[in-house]
Amino acid sequence: MNYFKTFSAIMISILMLSGCSSKSGKTDSTQAASAETGKAAIPVKVEALSKTKIGRTLDYTATVLPYYEVNVVPSTPGRIEKIYVQVGDRINKGDDLFLMDRTQLYQQKVQLTSLAKDLARLDTLLKTGSAKQQQYDQLKTQYDVTKTNVEFMEQNTSLKSPFDGIVTGKYFENGEMYSGTPTTQSGRSAVVTVMQINPLKINVSISEQYYPMIKRGMKAEVVADVYKNEKFNAQVFRIYPTVNASTRSFIVELELQNRNDLLKPGMYVRVSMDVGEVETFVVPANTVLVQEGTNIRFVFIDKGNIAERVEVEIGKRFDDKLEIITDKIKEGDKLVTEGQARLITGDKLEVKN
Repeated sequence: MNYFKTFSAIMISILMLSGCSSKSGKTDSTQAASAETGKAAIPVKVEALSKTKIGRTLDYTATVLPYYEVNVVPSTPGRIEKIYVQVGDRINKGDDLFLMDRTQLYQQKVQLTSLAKDLARLDTLLKTGSAKQQQYDQLKTQYDVTKTNVEFMEQNTSLKSPFDGIVTGKYFENGEMYSGTPTTQSGRSAVVTVMQINPLKINVSISEQYYPMIKRGMKAEVVADVYKNEKFNAQVFRIYPTVNASTRSFIVELELQNRNDLLKPGMYVRVSMDVGEVETFVVPANTVLVQEGTNIRFVFIDKGNIAERVEVEIGKRFDDKLEIITDKIKEGDKLVTEGQARLITGDKLEVKN
């Protein structure tokens, strides 16, 4: 009897140990799997983000453009009788540029003179009752059409400058045929090209976040690398009404005063615009990381003790701090300030502040 009691006690003990071992084994395997698939929380320090007021100066590089550029051509192909200008000539509005063959113009003028005489005779007959009004009206219409053609041909045989400027291109010589085929680098047709170079203009592409700050008449300062100690004044004269959806930017045109005609279309310049004080995020420079092999910059934000990578753009530098620009963070978000170099998105964080 004692034997059976002892045996039963041993069996119960084995079963209990087996159950405990099973539970313990399950816990150990779960912990092992967790250790294999996850990482221990990484100790970091964080600080709450808040915006700071700073003086905003927008700095851009740009290419100088002519204020106006016109490729002057006649309305129809024909022989060029004479070109009056050379590349580099300064011209005034209304100055002759070139003259096209006038054979058809002379024919139209002869016809117009004849029609004018016929119309005068018919007018006399109409007053005496010897001609019908319908006959007079038909001749008057023919006269008006011919007169319009003559005026049009006069404008398109003797081409004049549309504004004060400088000749920057001449593509034919006297006696050559103008066919209408492209002759300029832009792929357009021209006999001569005229540019207005004082004032000039500059186009800059500005981030959409500054759209409310840019106003017509706003001043800008322009410097060119070729003139180290020279500064030029510019001001906003046109703001494009749309934002480019792919670049999140908009175009601003600046009118540039070309003092002593020093600047030339095509020159490389640097543009600075003071838009006043703005509120932005300024963070320690060491919190901004760079993706290896790229120019992509990012920071880490603590989202409920989980690391989240946020790409940012860099603005102004203030000693050991940087302005960061992004629409993916807001005031109160927790920026990782220590330990961020070891993080990837999704890592668990142990805040040690």
